[in-house]
Amino acid sequence: MTYKPTSFDIAQRAGVSQPTVSRALRGHPSVSEATRKRIEAIAAQLNYAVDQNASRLRSGTTRTLALLFFEESAPEDGQINPFFLSMLGAISRACSRQGYDLLASFQELSRNWHVDYEDSHKADGIMLLGYGDYEAYRDKLALLEREGTHYVRWGAVNAENPDGTIGCDNRLGGQLAARHLLDRGYRRIAFLGDASSRAPEIEERYRGACDAMRANGVTPDPALCVSAETNEASGYSAAQQLLERDMDFDAVFAACDLIAVGAMRAFEEAGLSIPHDLGIVGFDDIPIAALTSPPLTTISQDPAHAGTMLVETLIAKIRGEAPPAMMLTPHLILRHSTQAPITVLD
Repeated sequence: MTYKPTSFDIAQRAGVSQPTVSRALRGHPSVSEATRKRIEAIAAQLNYAVDQNASRLRSGTTRTLALLFFEESAPEDGQINPFFLSMLGAISRACSRQGYDLLASFQELSRNWHVDYEDSHKADGIMLLGYGDYEAYRDKLALLEREGTHYVRWGAVNAENPDGTIGCDNRLGGQLAARHLLDRGYRRIAFLGDASSRAPEIEERYRGACDAMRANGVTPDPALCVSAETNEASGYSAAQQLLERDMDFDAVFAACDLIAVGAMRAFEEAGLSIPHDLGIVGFDDIPIAALTSPPLTTISQDPAHAGTMLVETLIAKIRGEAPPAMMLTPHLILRHSTQAPITVLD
């Protein structure tokens, strides 16, 4: 029978106690880096592997984090915004670095998903991406707060959101988009997106664009604001509605890249040339934005940093800390849909 090394064997070789070995292999901050590295090296020499099941039973934790994607449109669509998928790699890597497994799931907002995860001990905490109608979603958040659930979310950062929310400075993003269009000489800027309390992030993007226009002596025209859901089909339909209004416009700020992609198709079918007849700016910098014809100028929210911060913030909450909300700085990505070379500006 092959002998399996134990933590006591490591302790003896390292000249420390067995509890110190356990803490070191869990990455506990009470163990110095030098001691942790010495213990890890001995464990590697002995081919020692931590019994995760036994460790979880002793600690009463799962060492698992749940990542929940929510539908943003009709249930039959079953689509996840590519922007959220771009966070997935960073979230996975951050979980691995912290010694956590990741459980990802697609959810309908109407379900009692909080019961399925932390309440049933499938995960120590949950990360929330996407929400559809915020007016309905906010009731779920209030329930999580009352029940003391460990969770973090990507979304609008404002006074009503609890600590731990990670989001983008959407108002600044809107300002960057509109300011760029104004700097390129565009003046009649249309907006495609749901600029209402149902979608506070998009509402802030519109407000930011209006701020930039007013600051440059341009009065925003509400008639050039067309509601659109965050998908290509809705962007296509919104662009058609804008054209049917028969109003002068020379640029479009789309609330997300998916809306922009759909709108570009509608404008092309109508015989309009981008960027010669009108300029267009999106938001998110999803991979397809660089592949459209012409490539799409857009606003980046840095999904890699966002994913890492979601994991680190959630683990801090699990440890009993109260990390503040964090607002990330967006950046303008210049491409040919606004007659500019590819570059990145703060």
